[in-house]
Amino acid sequence: MSNIALLGDAGMVAWAYRAAPQILKRISEDRKREIQAAPERPRPEAWSDVGLHAAWIGHSTVLLKIDGTTILTDPVFSDRAGIDLGIATLGVKRLVAPALEIAELPKIDVVLLSHAHFDHFDKPSLRALRNRATTVVTAAKTADLLAAGRYARVQELGWEERVRVGPLEIRAFRVNHWGARMRKDVYRGYNGYTIEAGRYRVLFGGDTAATDAFRKQRSARAFDLAIMPVGAYNPWIRYHCTPEQAWQMAADAGAEFVLPVHHQTFQLSSEPYYEPIERLLEAAGQSADRVAVERIGQEFHAE
Repeated sequence: MSNIALLGDAGMVAWAYRAAPQILKRISEDRKREIQAAPERPRPEAWSDVGLHAAWIGHSTVLLKIDGTTILTDPVFSDRAGIDLGIATLGVKRLVAPALEIAELPKIDVVLLSHAHFDHFDKPSLRALRNRATTVVTAAKTADLLAAGRYARVQELGWEERVRVGPLEIRAFRVNHWGARMRKDVYRGYNGYTIEAGRYRVLFGGDTAATDAFRKQRSARAFDLAIMPVGAYNPWIRYHCTPEQAWQMAADAGAEFVLPVHHQTFQLSSEPYYEPIERLLEAAGQSADRVAVERIGQEFHAE
């Protein structure tokens, strides 16, 4: 797989030896390229402690607030996603900056991690988010990548396991992806999640290809919001769903609104920059008003 953001440490090193000339060219081009500012800036300081609020920060990072409890999904705030070398990161460079910097975030109650791939589980960002008042919920056998003593709690979840954090009940379910960070650590888990808090239900799809797993999440109560990946499907269709498949899976789960992620932030694949959101809106058709956001930095509210 030539997508360096999705390779593990060992795989990335091996790939680097084979493709050194291309890497040097890409690094040179990336060094010259400026990261563009996010098109919009959310204002979580204005959010009420009542209701469901969300802002797309970039890639798969979403800031949620559910009746006063804050959740941050797959936080990646670094300029690059890849191997953390301490002084720098070797990996793909952002196209667009996060809509908020970590210092601009409100106090985070829960960090929710879907799996250990570099573009979802960014160690520099997680170090900056360490707080003894913050709980981390992560996939099975990934807690070793975190400094557990620096958070209030680190809770691993396997499929169909659940945990209560304050007013939230978080349950993990199996998606169609994989969890290895390095080529040999195939034991690591990978999750989608359902989040329930009082009258609200939210679904976080993590990373996934097409699967009937979302149909199994459907119940008599609709999901108010489904956070669904819509990018990096060309040519990685075995691991990432298309926008049309994301829309259908959200419908299968019974979601009222869809917040599309995993696009417009890193160049991980070959589809044109705006193609994922354009295809999602086309798939939504007359229900396009159910697409919660279209651009990085936009907000969604349900009260």
